[in-house]
Amino acid sequence: MTADSRHWFILALIIGTGWLVYQLAPVITPFAISAGLAYLGDPLVDRLERLKFFRWRLNRTLSVVVVFLLMVAGLVLIFLIVIPLLSDQVRRLVERSPEMVEWLVGTALPWVQAKLGLSSLSFDPESLKDAARSYWKEVSSAVLGVIGTVSRGGQAVLNWLMNLVLIPVVTFYLLRDWDKLVNSIQTLLPRKIEPTASALFREIDQVLGAFIRGQLMVMLALGVMYAVGLWLIGLDLAFIIGMGAGLLSIVPYLGTFVGVVAALTAALFQFQDLIHPIFVLLVFSVGQSLESMVLTPKLVGDKVGLHPVAVIFAVLAGGQLFGFLGILLALPVASALNVLVKHVHDQYRQSVLYQTDSIGAEDP
Repeated sequence: MTADSRHWFILALIIGTGWLVYQLAPVITPFAISAGLAYLGDPLVDRLERLKFFRWRLNRTLSVVVVFLLMVAGLVLIFLIVIPLLSDQVRRLVERSPEMVEWLVGTALPWVQAKLGLSSLSFDPESLKDAARSYWKEVSSAVLGVIGTVSRGGQAVLNWLMNLVLIPVVTFYLLRDWDKLVNSIQTLLPRKIEPTASALFREIDQVLGAFIRGQLMVMLALGVMYAVGLWLIGLDLAFIIGMGAGLLSIVPYLGTFVGVVAALTAALFQFQDLIHPIFVLLVFSVGQSLESMVLTPKLVGDKVGLHPVAVIFAVLAGGQLFGFLGILLALPVASALNVLVKHVHDQYRQSVLYQTDSIGAEDP
């Protein structure tokens, strides 16, 4: 096979793999979730294997059992504590949304209009209220219709049940055989490129591990701090706003911006004074200070190098191309591409093409 034929073959293989992933996205999704959980749990399994308990070491299977039980306990804790709180907050939000819309349109917007001197603009609060009520009824009926359709769909229920059984089983076996799988892939690499490929994979693992593990911990810590702080000042929607701001903090400043706007709106609607909005700003200021000075330096570090715009584009592009599977794979693929682009950039800086001008200038 000539060099050109080999290049065309590799390109066709990449295109064919992408098409196959697109077609099998619903089937691959639970396996991708299991692979992500195994990737997150593998370092802890390796650490347990190295520990000694009175001259006795845990083997791989027992270490996996311990980590697997910790994961299950965490999920059970989420279902027992977080889900009821979240459902209660969503119910409150749905019940009070029409009232909030009326306050926003009938009180807040006219006040802003008067303060900014926008009285010359046409503004009909009643028409906006009617439009908001109509829109809210349409959205509510649409959501209820979708929920009813999903709940009545036997195939959807069957898929959820299969995933609930499949994901834990696949996660357990991937955790147990993770090191073997990595070594098997490494042994299949052509010997000529194996050192370079292994170095790239190690760098990708460092970037991806620092981003996912560190950022998840930062998001969780921020969500808890925001939720507790807003709860302490008496905000009804403290949990959903705080945890939402924490989850959106995967993009720097996005979670803070959305959380501040939502919390200020909710505080003004609920308390209708100035002291509680000040408390809201204080909560998010403390959270941002702790994130920048303590959480991010300690948990994430400086190994990531993923630009916020790249994160947003990766998540949106992955969701557009492959749906939920694309969202799951967006950050790993972006991390790998980030490392590969840096490698190509370094190779280009050392190439003759880049250094031609300086070489030519030195020639007599």
